[in-house]
Amino acid sequence: MNRKTYTKIFLKSAGVAVTEENISVSMRVWWQNNRTKSQGGLRLTEKGLDFVRTTLDLAVYEVPFPTGFDLKPQVIIFLDRFIDCPYFLTDRSITVLSERKCFELYLFNGDVQKYGITKAMRSKKATEEEN
Repeated sequence: MNRKTYTKIFLKSAGVAVTEENISVSMRVWWQNNRTKSQGGLRLTEKGLDFVRTTLDLAVYEVPFPTGFDLKPQVIIFLDRFIDCPYFLTDRSITVLSERKCFELYLFNGDVQKYGITKAMRSKKATEEEN
């Protein structure tokens, strides 16, 4: 699903009218990246995370990063591409809305850099096999 679809679902679940104006305003407030993308871009802002936690009362799963982990721009790009559910980043952890994604990240001990590299390598291998 993309940001617009999630936004519509969140609005409807909160009992808010799903109008183009409400969608537009909510997308600017809830999502970190406002550029249109065909894939990824599901990083929430602090207000977006607060909305899903408090207003919608959705379960969220926080995965701490390893001690001394440095969240580099390339890691953020990997996350933007490969995390397929809404998520929120701090310098100490990632919070996801998917229990499955939480489990995957725990398998990497919260090392989202290794997670992103592994996903990128698998994606590249799959593309090569298709050709």
